[in-house]
Amino acid sequence: MALKTPELNASSMADIAFLLLIFFLVTTTMEVDTGIGRKLSPPPDPSVKPPDIKDRNVMNILVNKSDRLLINGRPGDLATLKEEVILFMTPHVPDDARYPEVKQENIDLLGVVYTSKGIISLKNDRGTSYKMYITVQDQLAQAFTSIKDELALKKFGKLYKDITEREKEAISDAVPMSVSEAEPEDVANK
Repeated sequence: MALKTPELNASSMADIAFLLLIFFLVTTTMEVDTGIGRKLSPPPDPSVKPPDIKDRNVMNILVNKSDRLLINGRPGDLATLKEEVILFMTPHVPDDARYPEVKQENIDLLGVVYTSKGIISLKNDRGTSYKMYITVQDQLAQAFTSIKDELALKKFGKLYKDITEREKEAISDAVPMSVSEAEPEDVANK
């Protein structure tokens, strides 16, 4: 007489596995992808001729496929990029040819302030690494945030992130994030 092996009733195993799956999906926190917050300007009207921009008002930043920086045709350093952008974009004496032109504007809540006509022109090679691209973007964003913080402290006694939305609009009018990003292309190993 052969011994019968007892059978195990596994009909509820699928239900238990499903309940465990639901439990872990509900209780697990997912990492949220973050990006670079930018408000894109509307496309330009093709019938309107773009304004002429003086060379002194443009800081050219080029990132080649080897992740090297060129700032206005000279080798640049990622460690000093933020400070160079702050120096370039902060309004200086109106007649100082080393810096961009400035204009006086009457901005609500701020009164009459000098604003820079400076523009950061950023161009990347198609081979630029994503990490370098994001690092350069981060340095530019930090530079503009520092300029906004300085003006907010001067006018309102608080950092930019701590002021009201109306005050933020006024500061952003005085310190717009003037970054022009060209379409990536294959540039030589400069």
